[in-house]
Amino acid sequence: MGKRMKFLTTDAGRRIAYVQSKGIGPGVVFLGGFMSDMTGTKALHLEAWCKAEGRGFLRFDYSGHGASSEAFTDGCIGDWAEDAQAAICELTQGPQILVGSSMGGWISLLMTKRIPERIAGLVTIAAAPDFTEDGFWASFNADTRKFLIQEGQVNIPSDYGDPYPITKRLIEDGRSHLVLRSPLHLPFPTRFLQGDEDAEVSVDLAHSLFALATGDDIQLRLLKGGDHRFSSPRALALTQKAITDVIGVIEAQ
Repeated sequence: MGKRMKFLTTDAGRRIAYVQSKGIGPGVVFLGGFMSDMTGTKALHLEAWCKAEGRGFLRFDYSGHGASSEAFTDGCIGDWAEDAQAAICELTQGPQILVGSSMGGWISLLMTKRIPERIAGLVTIAAAPDFTEDGFWASFNADTRKFLIQEGQVNIPSDYGDPYPITKRLIEDGRSHLVLRSPLHLPFPTRFLQGDEDAEVSVDLAHSLFALATGDDIQLRLLKGGDHRFSSPRALALTQKAITDVIGVIEAQ
């Protein structure tokens, strides 16, 4: 990947690592999750599939993630949304199909508000909008909240390796970017994908997002036995089918 990886310097001076494959449009842009990077199973599978289809594809690391610059603990939702917007606007041409995984689902929903003209369709995988507030902060007891406010950071256990370092800035900034508290209009083909055995993002959250969103072509698809990684052959096939469906709707318009 080293030879193919390039860097985009944002207006804020952050260097965003990315890998891009040229092809027909609308292209697919993969937005990864919290503390993940662009070398995960889903991103690489979709890249290979898009290459086989001759379709443009972009994957990238938010600042503080993967091969991009900055420290993870210096970042927040606002920074990562800026990174995503810069990558979409500066590296792609025309409307794109966003595929947002977990936190990437939240980021992609922010993109629908900021740059709607650049979005042709949306697929989310275990979308986790507002998780800093409704997940982390809501689960903290009084002592943990006090420690976070005083010390600026707490570490919480993770099923994916090292503990998650949760900063005061992450929590406070997240409150400026909540999307489940106001109308959410998605005027393009949208597919929300969710596993019913996801221990990180509940099916209830998926239903809440589906109920809130308005648009002419929005579907929620549940995968029996699907977990948060959503990287099993069945999950990858469902993701691929959802993107194919979105492309079909776009091409039929």
